Amino acid sequence: MLNMEQVNEKKRVVVFDDNAHLRDSLYFLINSSDDFICVNTFPNTRKLLANIEQNKPDIVIMDIEIPGVNGIEATWLIKHHHSDIQILILTVFDDNDKIFQSLCAGGSGYMLKTSSPSQIIQGLKDVCNGGTSLSPSVANRVVNFFLNNNSFTIHDYNITAKEKEILQHMIDGKSYKMISEAMSLSVETVKTHIKSIYKKLHVNSSSEAVVKAIRQNIV
Repeated sequence: MLNMEQVNEKKRVVVFDDNAHLRDSLYFLINSSDDFICVNTFPNTRKLLANIEQNKPDIVIMDIEIPGVNGIEATWLIKHHHSDIQILILTVFDDNDKIFQSLCAGGSGYMLKTSSPSQIIQGLKDVCNGGTSLSPSVANRVVNFFLNNNSFTIHDYNITAKEKEILQHMIDGKSYKMISEAMSLSVETVKTHIKSIYKKLHVNSSSEAVVKAIRQNIV
């Protein structure tokens, strides 16, 4: 049995999905992990912000097609009001439009519901550590989209050389800790640089920064 100190060390997760079986499965999966605790699940987004305020999650697992505002709009609302909350999209959709809309809305990752339990837990770990978690087929779509899209507009946004280096590490999917080790910087220094990057790019998450950096050929 976990003591209260162990529970308090775990990252708090809230699930929004209208599939009752999946909600239950995610609830038990998350609560069986060492790093996370599922504090609540919801079948709709009708009281989205109130539920977020009440449950104070570190991470949200969000479906796209759900009663109330859809998961993409819900993601934008959560990030607009609580920029520190990480959002992992978990959906059946793997089309380009929904992938990029979700990431641009502030999603920290995009995984398909066909992902294994271990992949979902790893996805939670990735977004929790500042990385971007994508299912393999989704990652392939992102890469292929940019490889085949030559209509980039070049912007600079006054991004410094060090910030561009950090952005490249973010594009490579590295966490804050991995970036700090690669650049011989403290994690806090990396976080300070990333906050500066967010401000300059007018974004609120690592996935938004990555998408914008690639789309506009910043690095």
